[in-house]
Amino acid sequence: MSEPTLPKQGRLAGIDYGTVRVGVAICDPERRLASPYENYNRRNEKLDAEYFRKLAANERLVGFVVGLPVHTSGDESGKSFEARQYGAWLQQTTGLPVAFHDERYTSTEAESMLMIAGHTKKRRKKRLDAIAAQLILAAYLESSGRQDSATQALWDDRPRDS
Repeated sequence: MSEPTLPKQGRLAGIDYGTVRVGVAICDPERRLASPYENYNRRNEKLDAEYFRKLAANERLVGFVVGLPVHTSGDESGKSFEARQYGAWLQQTTGLPVAFHDERYTSTEAESMLMIAGHTKKRRKKRLDAIAAQLILAAYLESSGRQDSATQALWDDRPRDS
């Protein structure tokens, strides 16, 4: 079964999957900016499904990007399998397509950002998963070729004809 393709336009939600909490981030319809939305504390399948259906409807989402935990080698882990199962559940529950994106180091990067910002340990824990989801979604948006030509030039190291 191949991974469904996300629509080229519209709002996406980034998901930092966890067995206790799920970090959620959302981008604007033009996909220029990913912002942390909230941490969702998982309850049970029925309430979780209700939450994600409401989120999709209220935020007019067209798809989800679920972080895929992989080893530093790039190989998938046991947690990758869980994240893929969760993505399949999200797709079945909401009827929206789900893509997966490498989430290596996002939690570490999010923790570092919150420490630099001076947040207490308690506040960092409260925000960590949503910030990690934002980093996953932002990385997906950057890698999906949606930059304008000026931004793309910054990332393009090929020689240019003048």
